Amino acid sequence: MYVDPPAPKPMQPGETPPAPSPGVALTPGAQTSTWVFNRDYEQLVRLWQEVVPALDAMAASLDKSYQMARSPDVWDAPVAERYVEDIAEWRKRLALYRQSVLTSISDQAADTPRWIPGEPAAPHAFMP
Repeated sequence: MYVDPPAPKPMQPGETPPAPSPGVALTPGAQTSTWVFNRDYEQLVRLWQEVVPALDAMAASLDKSYQMARSPDVWDAPVAERYVEDIAEWRKRLALYRQSVLTSISDQAADTPRWIPGEPAAPHAFMP
């Protein structure tokens, strides 16, 4: 059994962007910018929310088949053991696949900033 990696956190109601550092306003040509929630991070949150239920449904389906195949009331033949072993292998592969996919999403979310600077609020002159 594997433990799922940490999920990307969706934007919470009332969550505020990071405060600007005080030194930024003192640099020449610096403009204050508004912060926006990163669309790329938001897509990772949505992807996680779509993938987990699908993986759970596949695991539940295999678990049900595995339990039914192990029951002597359903099938009692030498080939049944091979069938049970096959389903057990599929369950193991699905668990590894789940771990791989969710770790990939989690790692990408850890490397993606939640907040990014938006467009400057005021127009500015072009500086070569």
